Amino acid sequence: MAPRNFFAVFCIRRLCATLVYMKSNYKMTLSYDGTRYLGWERQPGKDNTIQGKLEQVLSRMTDREVEVIGAGRTDAGVHARGMVANARLETERTEEEIRDYMNLYLPEDIAVLEVRRASDRFHSRYNAIGKTYRYTCWVDPVKPVFDRKYVYVTQEVPDEARMREAAEYLIGEHDFASFCGNPHMKKSTVRRVDLIEIAREGPYLTFTYHGTGFLQYMVRILTGTLLEVGYGERSPESMEELLAARERAKAGFTAPAKGLCLLKVDYD
Repeated sequence: MAPRNFFAVFCIRRLCATLVYMKSNYKMTLSYDGTRYLGWERQPGKDNTIQGKLEQVLSRMTDREVEVIGAGRTDAGVHARGMVANARLETERTEEEIRDYMNLYLPEDIAVLEVRRASDRFHSRYNAIGKTYRYTCWVDPVKPVFDRKYVYVTQEVPDEARMREAAEYLIGEHDFASFCGNPHMKKSTVRRVDLIEIAREGPYLTFTYHGTGFLQYMVRILTGTLLEVGYGERSPESMEELLAARERAKAGFTAPAKGLCLLKVDYD
């Protein structure tokens, strides 16, 4: 082979190898039991966060540092059935092989449901247009032995009709500052909640929320406030005054983290 042709073939091979290992953006759908974790977001010096565990495994797989971006930052003890994340990876593995590798090395309480190559511009947080959360209470007098890590055991059975009446005042676009657990929040506290569904099935009382986005602890504070309405400690009509007050101290208690689960993240 002539030197010039040899050099051309060499360049083409190098180019092909480079293309194979170019970073591609991958969208991942995850579920996890948040009981023993400090939440989604990695924390310096802590290795028990969801984001941290995912990054450890992917960095090991690719032999280079990987950043995983989540659609949201679930709090310590909160669970997820449909969290979405994305990461840029340099790998020759297929989508299924990436999923299988992650499930092999992740702890048993974190599962990767699906991995799909996404457009370069896809961002799991910025592109999200809605989220669905469900909060689950246990309203049976017999304690839940096997569900104890995933439900909040109420001290009494709340009045569902009163809670549904109160929820009507909370649906729509409002300033939810009274339901924000971050006292140093500098960004807008205006959010749109388009669904609050309260349902009872046997010992389970569930609150399902859908909206464009939620503030820190917002779903848990909404649930605690609605439960207080159900207990007769505040009136359904007081929700109007509570929204107008924009003071966290005016709202109800923050329901425990273990009853909350992120069900789904919406995208166009």
